[in-house]
Amino acid sequence: MSSTIRLGTRASALATTQSGHVADMIRGRLGREVELVEVSTEGDVNRAPLATMGGTGVFVSALRDALLDGRVDVAVHSLKDLPTTPADGITLAAVPPREDPRDVVVARDGLTLGELPVGSRLGTGSPRRVSQLHALGLGLELQGIRGNVGTRIRKVRDGEVDAVVLARAGLARLGRLDEVTEVLDPLQMLPAPGQGALAVECRTADAELVAALARLEDPSTRAAVTAERAVLSTLEAGCSAPLGALADVVEGDDGEELWLRAVALSEDGGLSVRMSATGPVADAAALGTRLASLMLDEGAADLMTASPITTAPSQDHQ
Repeated sequence: MSSTIRLGTRASALATTQSGHVADMIRGRLGREVELVEVSTEGDVNRAPLATMGGTGVFVSALRDALLDGRVDVAVHSLKDLPTTPADGITLAAVPPREDPRDVVVARDGLTLGELPVGSRLGTGSPRRVSQLHALGLGLELQGIRGNVGTRIRKVRDGEVDAVVLARAGLARLGRLDEVTEVLDPLQMLPAPGQGALAVECRTADAELVAALARLEDPSTRAAVTAERAVLSTLEAGCSAPLGALADVVEGDDGEELWLRAVALSEDGGLSVRMSATGPVADAAALGTRLASLMLDEGAADLMTASPITTAPSQDHQ
């Protein structure tokens, strides 16, 4: 293992900010120098809607290739972009502390969702958000958009749309929370599984580095995203499916436990299967699997037939 760790990152402002955060953690906790290495992914260069590219994995595979061929030693991903199927030769070495996973609104004139007039244009590239927004019955005109955080907010400023919905975590990491006009309660909008969390991967064969990176781990975040991703995996859904899930570590009668909520929706939001469950933190994966199985019994799989959303070019998946 060389003295300097080569950390692979996508080139967008958000990705490099997230990777820089992990690099600072490595320097502070491991005492190692870090060099950021930019890697272009299909999701960065392909102008097509995410759903037509297969959704999950389009921002991940090139970074994993760079890991396996030795160009980088560590890769940092937005965890919600990570496929649930393990990759041969790669270990999810650490899940650092999570940012607030909720979605937010950035709207003209400081408006909230409920204050937007009927017919207002709201931009999002996420079938999950589209379905849940339809379910709210606000009479908004939903427009498919992609692009990095700055591009999406600029569409509001330029009047192309009246509002956009984004992940709060991305705005927090970029220092742009002052532009948020509403933070959406999970009762209105359940986030994507793993939203707000980061994934730190390295080669499984680099046992010393795997062990060292474990010092970046946040056990509560790992448990929460494990439960959420178990829902995703059991429902056989990808990031292009209208599925939301959120787990929180809460105090139960016998100590800490996980409270897991999930929703699967039809594209138009008219039909949904929404359930919740609690269980031991140590059994996070089993909790997610159990909840998803109950949702399947109620017909969740039949609802999640996401169709592509026509979108603009992408710089980042937020």
